[in-house]
Amino acid sequence: MTRSFYDEQDHPFGQAMLTLRTNIGLTQRGLADRLGVSRRSVGEWEAGNSYPKAERLKQLIELGIEQRAFPAGHEAEAIRDLWAAAHQKVQLDEQWLSTLLAQRLLAHPLAASPSVETAIIGAQISSQPASGTRFDWGDALAFPHFYGREQEMAQLTLWILQERCQIVSLLGMGGIGKSTLAINVMHKLAVYFDIVIFRSLRDAPSCEELLDDCLQVLAPQPLRAVLTGLERRINLLLEHLRTSRILLALDNLESLLEEGDVQGHLRSGFGDYGRLLRQIGETGHQSCLLLTSREKPAELRPLEGKRSPVRSMRLSGLDTTACKQLFAEKDVIGSPQEQARLIEAYAGNPLALKIVAETIMDLFGGEIGQFLAEETVVFGNIADLLTEQFARLSSLEQTMLFWLAIVREPITLEELQELQISPPPRVQVMEAINGLRQRSLIEPGQRQGSFTLQSVVQEYVISVLIAEVSRELQQGKLERLISHGLEQAHVREYVRQTQERLLVAPILMQLQPTKRGQAAV
Repeated sequence: MTRSFYDEQDHPFGQAMLTLRTNIGLTQRGLADRLGVSRRSVGEWEAGNSYPKAERLKQLIELGIEQRAFPAGHEAEAIRDLWAAAHQKVQLDEQWLSTLLAQRLLAHPLAASPSVETAIIGAQISSQPASGTRFDWGDALAFPHFYGREQEMAQLTLWILQERCQIVSLLGMGGIGKSTLAINVMHKLAVYFDIVIFRSLRDAPSCEELLDDCLQVLAPQPLRAVLTGLERRINLLLEHLRTSRILLALDNLESLLEEGDVQGHLRSGFGDYGRLLRQIGETGHQSCLLLTSREKPAELRPLEGKRSPVRSMRLSGLDTTACKQLFAEKDVIGSPQEQARLIEAYAGNPLALKIVAETIMDLFGGEIGQFLAEETVVFGNIADLLTEQFARLSSLEQTMLFWLAIVREPITLEELQELQISPPPRVQVMEAINGLRQRSLIEPGQRQGSFTLQSVVQEYVISVLIAEVSRELQQGKLERLISHGLEQAHVREYVRQTQERLLVAPILMQLQPTKRGQAAV
């Protein structure tokens, strides 16, 4: 891109080019050879007489990143400024930049963590990755198998490591892979943090209970004497976020949000979480809160921005390449056109595709074409797909799903058998659990030997259980109610409250139209 001969020289751009070349450590001739241009072209850029074309500028940026020529910890900002100063006709490709920076960060961990003064609090971030990172995975799934998501992983790496975002939200529908991506990101980036904590909000613990839990991990000592209120708890957490590098993930935030509220307001009784989110987003620190949710919480909307430390990423379905990898691992085969039709039918939703792949294997010998020919089994959404799968389960497999939905937390085989009034032989339970695992209806928990339900499967099983118990009660039967305790006294209080809210209360609501008065119910 050449300037008019009569235009004034762009001295700031020329100086930026000279500084970049000097930091790279090349002469004008050496840089010209690397970029495939003449030495005179480089000289014209540094004199401010002309600008490089977009292709050459991208080459120069790649070289600058490779040689660590941009200010440490501010690479993305410096590159954006350089691109703007070069008056390009096309905008900077942010996905390209994210991938480029993430590849460097992940490929060179010893040099990637920035050693710069953080803009807000002036705290020094070590130039070396944290040694001896402490993990507390809570109820996280075991390190889940991962398909695709290279672009998303690169963007998250850039936000968390390079741009030091304080809150990052992963948003998307059930089964789209939010938790899987979060866990993989945490494993990848753990080396840059002192402490990594994963907690699920699926059972809606109170904010104080969650804070107590996290603070016990951060400072393993008796806390009751010093924690006298919510504000004190939040301040203590913020102190840890400032003085240590902490990667804290809160999964299933939608459990705290008002159902049907498009603005994402918190449910009654959970307003303290709004205070917590605002303070983590607005207060300077060197840690990161990673959230997963089907909806964006209202408290974070005004805090978000392209240059803000609060960001969100909405996940769509997997790309074609990742879906085909999933099919290959499930031994499902079909022509490119058949695979494309199947991917489109489920919008690339990984959970739906895993489940339907098992159906194809069981009923159609792994042939996608035969499955598609039976148009009645091409379901329109995950609920329909789960209904078909649930109907094909044995009575024992259904019973295991009901218990997992009631318990709501990862549980071992022994614990599952102890819950049942007349437990079947252990070998039968093992076979049932194995069958559910093969159908992608349950996932291994972080605790050795434990397993649990994905959120979308749990919601479906709960709805089936409510419908079945309500139907039995209306018919004067008590079989399921006798075999399954819907509200358990021995679990944590907030889990019991969730059982009451999501199981017992809906059943009572369904009985009201059929009974005369509250007393009868």
